[in-house]
Amino acid sequence: MKRELFLHFSFLLSFFIFISIIKHYLNISYWPFWLGGLVGVFLPDVDHILYVLFLKPVELTSQRVNYLLQKKDFKRSIELLYETRGERRGLIFHTVYFQLIFLILTFWMLSSSGSLFGKGLVLSFSLHLLIDQIVDLMELKSFNNWLVNSPIKLDFEKSKIYWIVVLVATICLGLFV
Repeated sequence: MKRELFLHFSFLLSFFIFISIIKHYLNISYWPFWLGGLVGVFLPDVDHILYVLFLKPVELTSQRVNYLLQKKDFKRSIELLYETRGERRGLIFHTVYFQLIFLILTFWMLSSSGSLFGKGLVLSFSLHLLIDQIVDLMELKSFNNWLVNSPIKLDFEKSKIYWIVVLVATICLGLFV
């Protein structure tokens, strides 16, 4: 869990510092952008909570998490969610289709909204999905969890190409802020 948090926050910090320098967001008045980034880095993990509470509450891991939540052992339930994240198939946010639709919505948000909080939130959310993908790609050597219920199957090389294209798109969107 600590490794995951470190990965997400180090990438968030690096990406937001890069954007802040390029876009001259170095003034304290840009704090809503950073706050949005902090909120957005946690939102994709809501997907795991929805899964264990509502989508598949009868699975063993879901029952264990629910038991820990009933005991009010929130720290251990979060640790268990991180430890078993590779077991969950069919998450809502962690699919290639959602990611592509979200990138379009991110572009729309960045181009039409003046909300710095919203801009930070959507960029951070997109970055979180990218980090989760690269972790899956490196640990599992595939995107199979991201392609559940899809006729599309990507081998390791095509998965890397897809990830690089989405990474470039996210960086370009970050510069668009």
